[in-house]
Amino acid sequence: MTEESAVKVNRRIGAIGVLLAALSASASAKENLGQAVDSGSFGVFLNGRRVATETFSVQQTAGGSTVTSQLKAEGGADPGQRTELKLSAGGDLVRYEWHDLSGNKAELNVSPNDQFLIEHISMGAGEKAAEQPFLMPVSTMVLDNNSFVQRELLLWRYLGSVCKQAAGKTQCATNATQFGVLVPQERTSMSVSLQVMGKEKVKISGADRDLLKVRLKQDSGDWILYVDDQNSFKLMKIEVPSNNTEVARD
Repeated sequence: MTEESAVKVNRRIGAIGVLLAALSASASAKENLGQAVDSGSFGVFLNGRRVATETFSVQQTAGGSTVTSQLKAEGGADPGQRTELKLSAGGDLVRYEWHDLSGNKAELNVSPNDQFLIEHISMGAGEKAAEQPFLMPVSTMVLDNNSFVQRELLLWRYLGSVCKQAAGKTQCATNATQFGVLVPQERTSMSVSLQVMGKEKVKISGADRDLLKVRLKQDSGDWILYVDDQNSFKLMKIEVPSNNTEVARD
């Protein structure tokens, strides 16, 4: 790796640190004003057939970050669901919103309340919202159903704590790290862990790529995440062996 390439990788790790309060903070606030950290779409495949698409955007400003996504089923008129996640400059939760865009207009939001988080849930237009508190810190990550970009955010927080530059290369420790996460649509919290499993050759858009393999262990079973550690640590693919599901970046 050239010296110029090494500097670029250092900046990527630094940007991840600013975004999600990881270890490094090499990029200044001025450099990150209005920065598009990541955007695009993930295709969701069940038994090899595309069943949905998540379109997403991760925007960073001096005051924090905003992550938006919309998941829509293939071949139907249903507009699907939309999420918006706002984080502070230190990576703490400011507000999370989920909206069902179909007929019933169900929605929920999560925000800090003193030393804990509180969720407001409405099951339809005009219905009174219910409240549910969670005794969890504002640093808790949201890992909601059917939002794959939120897995990328969790992945960035983990990699920011175990990866570093050494001899011009990105090196990542292989120790597992646990995180407390909130699953708003299920009105529950849980503990998950991430662990680097090494590099693996993976076919992406018909071409073989050497990607970093990370295991996400959660109550419902293991997910395998593949990340491009040479390109801003972008999440490229997810495999869920338990139900024959794949998620791939378009």
